[in-house]
Amino acid sequence: MEEQSVHENVVVSSWNEWDPLKHVIVGRADLCCIPASEPACDFVNEIPPDSEMRGMYGPRPLKSVEAANAQLDDFARILKDRGITVSRATPIHWNRATGTPDWSAETMTGCMPPRDVLLTVGREILEATMSNRSRWFEYLAYRPLLNRFFEEDPGFKWEAAPKPRLTDASFRRGYLSAEVTDEQRRQWVNDKVFVTTEEEPLFDAADVSRMGKDLFVQHSFTTNLKAIDWLRRHLPEHRVHAVNFPGDLHPIHIDATFAPLRPGLILSNPARQLPDEQKAIFEKNDWEIVLAAQPAHDTRPPLCEGSVWLSMNSLVLDTKTVCVEASEVYQQEQFERLGFEVIPVPFRDVYSFGGGLHCATADVYREGTCEDYFPRQ
Repeated sequence: MEEQSVHENVVVSSWNEWDPLKHVIVGRADLCCIPASEPACDFVNEIPPDSEMRGMYGPRPLKSVEAANAQLDDFARILKDRGITVSRATPIHWNRATGTPDWSAETMTGCMPPRDVLLTVGREILEATMSNRSRWFEYLAYRPLLNRFFEEDPGFKWEAAPKPRLTDASFRRGYLSAEVTDEQRRQWVNDKVFVTTEEEPLFDAADVSRMGKDLFVQHSFTTNLKAIDWLRRHLPEHRVHAVNFPGDLHPIHIDATFAPLRPGLILSNPARQLPDEQKAIFEKNDWEIVLAAQPAHDTRPPLCEGSVWLSMNSLVLDTKTVCVEASEVYQQEQFERLGFEVIPVPFRDVYSFGGGLHCATADVYREGTCEDYFPRQ
């Protein structure tokens, strides 16, 4: 049974990534699949040769699902022990063919990373378009919760961005081909040419970093400029900024690249940094950008799409407390030097299901209001 919200009348409210967290959604690994190759994703051909899933798509190995769920459940317990209300995604049968009149997909993916799908901006939760065909129906795992929040909170705004058609016109043919050299891909990324086109608005919620009145949105494989424009029109009371990170040859989601920790402080990936001209707004407003510690691991877990920089994918509980993956000792030490109480959370078994501690959650309620942290634009 889901826990009832402890917030009288107001269930949904979250304006940034650092105010005290009181209610959060945590994903599940149940029934998760490796998706078949599609125009925006070719994970099947990236699976290591020695893997039991080499060249395969479909249900992930049961042992890996059980291991991930054990760590997700333990993470939920840790949060509950800190007085945080935890709601959970509702898995569906992901290993089934889906489609629309425009396309078909052999499988779906899963509901481990709620952060990819749900964008909480104040009293609103917005369902993202998603940019992969295999993830088009992922919002279904959160509809029971959103419906409940709608019934409990008369001020909750439940929104869904326009569902994209995801025809072949939305993708650059051959972009993910193994024949494309790193040099060519680096040039494309520097020129902001990504696998998604500007045919229609496309975005994953995890490309958005919330800092009060200002939203910083990564232009990436999963979020195009038309979507950033759509967000500007949809959220006219906010300032929406497009950012990009040229060092990343496969830019997907901002939270292992550029992570706000508290007002005035950003953790930045040293391997893919914000261009100087885009740093200006932070410099004008006296924000410090610190480079993240090196990861404790030089390889990814089996079947993990993310990079070793999931080391910096942490969940800030408040301006003095942060959850960090338990084996990422260098990142823990850095947070301690920055004045944080660090809560170690074993989580590497979850990485393969869509990301780290920040990815695995979606804010429902944080204390605080919408503030202007960047008055000098």
